[in-house]
Amino acid sequence: MILRVNGIKIDIKNNQKHILKKTAQLLGIKESYIKNIKIVRRSLDARKKDIKFVYCVDAEVENGLKYKRSNSVTEVNEKVYIPLKSEKPFEKRPVVVGFGPAGMFCALTLAEAGAKPIVLERGEDVDARTKSVEHFWTTGELNEESNVQFGEGGAGTFSDGKLTTRIKNERCGYVLERLIEAGAPEEIAYVHNPHIGTDVLKGVVKNIRERIIALGGEVLFLSKATDIEARDGVLKAITVNGKEKIECDYAAFALGHSARDTFYMLYDRGMSMEQKPFAVGARIEHKQTVIDKAQYGDEGVAEILGPAEYKLTYTTEKGRGVYTFCMCPGGHVVAAASEEGLLAVNGMSYHARNGENANSAVLVQVSPDDFGSKHPLAGVEFQRNIERKAYETGGGRYTAPCQRVGSLLGSEYVDAVSPTYRPYVKECDIKEVLPEFVVEAIKEALPVFGRRIAGFDSPEALLTAPESRSSSPVRLLRDVESGESVNIKGIFPSGEGAGYAGGIMSAAVDGITTAEKIIKMNNR
Repeated sequence: MILRVNGIKIDIKNNQKHILKKTAQLLGIKESYIKNIKIVRRSLDARKKDIKFVYCVDAEVENGLKYKRSNSVTEVNEKVYIPLKSEKPFEKRPVVVGFGPAGMFCALTLAEAGAKPIVLERGEDVDARTKSVEHFWTTGELNEESNVQFGEGGAGTFSDGKLTTRIKNERCGYVLERLIEAGAPEEIAYVHNPHIGTDVLKGVVKNIRERIIALGGEVLFLSKATDIEARDGVLKAITVNGKEKIECDYAAFALGHSARDTFYMLYDRGMSMEQKPFAVGARIEHKQTVIDKAQYGDEGVAEILGPAEYKLTYTTEKGRGVYTFCMCPGGHVVAAASEEGLLAVNGMSYHARNGENANSAVLVQVSPDDFGSKHPLAGVEFQRNIERKAYETGGGRYTAPCQRVGSLLGSEYVDAVSPTYRPYVKECDIKEVLPEFVVEAIKEALPVFGRRIAGFDSPEALLTAPESRSSSPVRLLRDVESGESVNIKGIFPSGEGAGYAGGIMSAAVDGITTAEKIIKMNNR
């Protein structure tokens, strides 16, 4: 019998061995009666700065054992995810376009089912990609096909590797298990706000790739889907790099949110799609010690707990949502462009999160009403316009526009926070880059955030713009039941770029779901 015990509070300086003792006390049994104990979740209670870890554990005990019943104890009867198997061979190998979280887990699920998928990834493998990205950050020379957005692992590879999600799905546990098997830290299975870090994530994605290949799959890098062939509304083939055709009956299009040329290709071929709201803004940087002190009360606590995080939301007087996004403790603001002459930024942390600065996006909600056009891809052009202004304002060479919060809010400031962005930065007015309504919403929100986290709106904090790729500006319409494009059968839009996910975990889960729908269709 498995008993789930919630609310086990442990002082942050105590060893985890106290968990067993506290669990036995809450159950009203001897410690020796607990055969095994597994941490399900660990969170932090920092109310009144009396900081404690709060654990939820699963305790294995003898069936029928009498224990103290309370609201903190429940018998576990969870639904366990069982991967789907292919009941008959595929006449043509299924294709997966894109090797980010959705494409990777779609391909892995297909491979484990025996389907031997072919993966098309426009960028390089993660080792070559890392060299291309580092060259860009050093010189400002961009590889448009292999960068922070494109390549093995997708955009998440150069991020904090956050695994937080609001979805409740049994596949989430499966994703975490596979990530751990591939080299991710075991703690991601139970810590609050788990993350992997870009340095560790690179090894994880390589190991998943090797698993897919070992199961008979094929992963092709520098292989962009440049066209599709459909007859009578049914997919027949995909063209790769304008040359080779791969005949297929099923193809998962797990595009990243920056695959703009592929969006236009699919639009030109008649695929149904629609505008989708997203958000834009800037990255804000503080000294990590400022955030640690504000959140923990004592910055020294970070040596035990790790650097502090935050998540803030606000609605302006005009009804605009403003929120922080993808907070990177001890991280870096990075150049995230994927097109020549267009500039975008993002945030990244290594697993240790030991950088001097904390950063996060401060984003303002943008709706299709702001795009200025009813065209399904008007959101793409809205993004491009901002990124073009940023490139021009910075003066070229991917020099990012930066502005002190003091300058934005009209107060005195000192240059206490050093920018982490590479290759270059330039002091500018972000009004020259971002739409006026975005800048005004940020200005209204910053003092509010400063009242919630002391120092958040400090004059020396640094804004780097623009953060324009928070999510996809388009949704590729798919049938709810079959998962196929509503008007091109055999194409299965999947993941964040297709408009159906909002992070690594939800994209991975959507990729698994897409694979299941392909397998079920082939099993008929």
